[in-house]
Amino acid sequence: MSEHYFAPAPGAAHRPGSVDLVLPDVHLRLDTDSGVFSPGKVDLGTRVLLESVPAPPASGRLLDLGCGYGPVALALASRAPGAQVLGVDVNGRAVDLAAHNARTAGLDNAAFLRIDADGSAADPGAPAAGSEQGPFDALWSNPPIRIGKTALHALLTTWLARLSPGASAHLVVQRNLGADSLHRWLNEQGWPTERAASRAGYRVLRADRP
Repeated sequence: MSEHYFAPAPGAAHRPGSVDLVLPDVHLRLDTDSGVFSPGKVDLGTRVLLESVPAPPASGRLLDLGCGYGPVALALASRAPGAQVLGVDVNGRAVDLAAHNARTAGLDNAAFLRIDADGSAADPGAPAAGSEQGPFDALWSNPPIRIGKTALHALLTTWLARLSPGASAHLVVQRNLGADSLHRWLNEQGWPTERAASRAGYRVLRADRP
């Protein structure tokens, strides 16, 4: 799975499935498939993020960076029905699943877009193309740590810059996969960062746009 989920076009044979995202305020059944991140269950880091962060802004534009099949973006859309949510991912199979899951859940305030590594729309003709430029009033992400530190830093540099002044990003990162070093790097890059939560080996980092 890990060698496929950040590929633009996963080569894994399709193995459709479904998972339940059950939170105190959100209950969604999400269709999944092979070749996407954590197809067999909602990833623990994602759960830690969704159970730890404060409520999103009630309106404005919200971003899920690395949306997978959509659990974070659709939780945002459920919690903030007056906001417009954009989920982005390099993985076309994941983006298609996320859009399908939004339609199934009746969450028409969520849109999804496949992006290239540089953060631009992979399909300039897609309905959401152009909206990836922001600005965004909040960013939530279980970022793809396994793409490597250089690529991860480039990804975060691109997308954090698209936050509105004063907006916050909440990122969940496993402690033994570099959460503390990422915390230091964010501060060094001029993004004031604090540990907002810590649970089950994960850190939730809050980085603020000055």
